[in-house]
Amino acid sequence: MLDFAQASPTETAEVIETTVDAEAGTVQVRPKLGRLNATALLAKRLPTIEHIVPGYIQPGLSIVAGKPKTGKSWLSLGLAVAVATGGPALGNVPVKQGSVLYLALEDNERRLQQRLRQILQEQEVALDGLYFETECPRLDAGGAEAIREWVDATEDARMVIVDVFTKIRPERSSSETGYESDYRALMPLKQLADETSIAVVVVHHTRKMAAEDPFETVSGTNGITGAADTILILDRGGQGTTLYARGRDIEEIETALLFDKQSGAWSAQGPAAEVRRSDERQAILAALAEGASPMSPTELSIKLDVPNANVRQLLQRMLSSGEVSKRGRGLYVLNEEGDGEVVIEE
Repeated sequence: MLDFAQASPTETAEVIETTVDAEAGTVQVRPKLGRLNATALLAKRLPTIEHIVPGYIQPGLSIVAGKPKTGKSWLSLGLAVAVATGGPALGNVPVKQGSVLYLALEDNERRLQQRLRQILQEQEVALDGLYFETECPRLDAGGAEAIREWVDATEDARMVIVDVFTKIRPERSSSETGYESDYRALMPLKQLADETSIAVVVVHHTRKMAAEDPFETVSGTNGITGAADTILILDRGGQGTTLYARGRDIEEIETALLFDKQSGAWSAQGPAAEVRRSDERQAILAALAEGASPMSPTELSIKLDVPNANVRQLLQRMLSSGEVSKRGRGLYVLNEEGDGEVVIEE
């Protein structure tokens, strides 16, 4: 810390401002830090946040992470098409139209063309605002400047997608820690997003080791997640695919997603907990319909590969709603009056 009592005039001038009141004959010293107090901040009229994809992508730096082959690129391309056309994202999320730069650094023109045609499904939409590049220099070798040039030259620039981050990541310095390297690597994109109020979406990977908190699975150190404004995790599990979202300017959300192989489109099905509960309810009804005799919660749990506690809680709700009935101690059957609608997939 600088000792002002012993500092030279030159050192002091670097950290404070000095003004001279000629009439009073006094010298006023004003620190460079602490110029904005709470009263002044509250009085400021600041612009509201204009969401890029409401609930998921805001202006700033976002990370979309997932294991290989989970559909991250399909998700990113779908978001790009939605924003570029002003159409709904994830099937039902309204977005404002704007230009998008998609750095498809692991693809080629043939694959991009094929995927675009698959997503569009012969729809006639204007895609003049969606731009592609399959090559880009590393951020510390001209890449950051090239991306900024596109943003500056594009009047309605709204989003830049980098797929995938490894391709343009700066080289790590031998003197840096892992955290410092990860944080510094994302800073050019973070600064660009903050200065231009656009969304920069970086596609990244998750590590193989599972974690109780899905956001802890992002590959690398906490420098990656610390630099980002929003983190999205695309996770495929035994009960389906979930998109986890957490950020500085959004509420934490867990959305069940459904992938349409024919169109290559991801669609939001609703809050994951509610959707999974509905799926489990349907599975229980189907299992009871197929069963030759009443079944216990344990038998249903084993058959459906669902935690026993979940089955017991759901059976109680289904009993109250009249979907199932009890036969004997701890055995369940479909309601005799047929209140439970059963759909058995062939």
